[in-house]
Amino acid sequence: MTFKLSLANLSAISARASVPAYDRASLKAGIVHFGVGNFHRAHMAVYLHELFNRGRDLDWAIIGAGVMPSDRKMRDTLKAQDFLTTVVEQDVARSAATVTGPMVDIITAPDFDRIVATLADPAIRIVSMTITEGGYFIDPATGKFDPTHPAITADAADPDHPKTVFGLIIAGLKARRAAGLPPFTVMCCDNIPGNGEVTEATVCGLARLSDADFAHWIHQNVAFPNAMVDRITPATGEREIAIARDTYGIEDGWPVFCEEFKQWVLEDRFPLGRPALEEVGVTFVPDVAPYELMKLRILNGGHAAIAYPAALMDIHYVHEAMENPLIRGFLAKLENEEIIPVVPPVPGTSLADYYALIERRFANPKIGDTIPRLAQDGSNRQPKFILPSTADRLAKGLDVVGLALVSALWCRYFEGVSDSGKAIIFNDVNADRLQAAALAARQDPKAFLALGDIFGDVGTNPRFVLRFTGALASLREDGTAATLQKYLDDKLA
Repeated sequence: MTFKLSLANLSAISARASVPAYDRASLKAGIVHFGVGNFHRAHMAVYLHELFNRGRDLDWAIIGAGVMPSDRKMRDTLKAQDFLTTVVEQDVARSAATVTGPMVDIITAPDFDRIVATLADPAIRIVSMTITEGGYFIDPATGKFDPTHPAITADAADPDHPKTVFGLIIAGLKARRAAGLPPFTVMCCDNIPGNGEVTEATVCGLARLSDADFAHWIHQNVAFPNAMVDRITPATGEREIAIARDTYGIEDGWPVFCEEFKQWVLEDRFPLGRPALEEVGVTFVPDVAPYELMKLRILNGGHAAIAYPAALMDIHYVHEAMENPLIRGFLAKLENEEIIPVVPPVPGTSLADYYALIERRFANPKIGDTIPRLAQDGSNRQPKFILPSTADRLAKGLDVVGLALVSALWCRYFEGVSDSGKAIIFNDVNADRLQAAALAARQDPKAFLALGDIFGDVGTNPRFVLRFTGALASLREDGTAATLQKYLDDKLA
């Protein structure tokens, strides 16, 4: 027997899944979160759910917010099930379903006025976001705020009717200041180096375009704590919906599947207070940077490294890629010889042990994480997860055989067909430009490296150009598998 996910059915659902121990009616909103996607519901929302289950901090419930048309589908789906979510944690040895309920509402475009009014509510003390690495209007080559983006110029021209997350945050802060209310804390939960600082740069940069004095006020008065977040959370499809229904008896229109492991390291800068998240496993530290760099370079960089050889070899699932000895060997050699040696020490952490954990997590067959998910949005991810390691090694005079191979694999991927001739479907805002450059690189490899907003100075470094050119030639002449083998054998020129 199956039950539609709802508050009315929680008792029946509790026979096969964990359900909230708290009374949903007792929750009061304290957080507005932009970007109610799978990661948020598997991460921040789960931590709050666990805290609420202890009877703590019930005035920190979440109101979701979204500015994209696609966000309305999430709102409609979750509203139909009382804003409950089934979270299925899958480890090699166990799987378990938990119904979480820390979210009490979602507001989406075009109801921008209501979003601003909610941000101005004195009960809201934290505004958080997971809007993807590419959602911060940052020039990937310089790492600086891009004031010329059309969405930014539109908000700057009409700041009273914003359409971006950042324009809405600014409008909410203005409304609070006008009402004599202190500002909320802005907390980024995306995988970006110095994510709090990046968020502040974008908020202040946009505000400065229309009101330089208010931009200065934001800089002086609003807290933007840095954070490191981690939990592998694949997209939801029919497979996940069917497992929630058939295994746990829950008819959930958008369940979330994730690994058992989760991590959140956060700077403790919350002037208006915060939930006692340390009670449920969140680590508060004075400086997130070492933890963040470790995760971005080793985990996210690892994902970016295996995505393109797996795609070129027609491998669909991440765990299947890790079952391939060439790809697993490539990742291990790349991490141990080129990435980890330029990752600074992390307090109380062995980088070798951390990589061993990452390797086990990637190999988890129950997660169902896909190569197409890892391969998407490379124009935003490569400059954040791969190229910084490349730049660090080049600056130290070290070789970059493996890292240049990662870039060459990305270029080869954007030619549009796998080694078997299967068409590749791209998911990248810059796909047309990337493919044009990749095709031009057949005659001149430097054509791909000429994407200066992505490669920056790395693209003109003679050592990198040499290694990239050799790797790309090998991929075209011998194929992906043979090229990986040459790399493992230290024979890749």
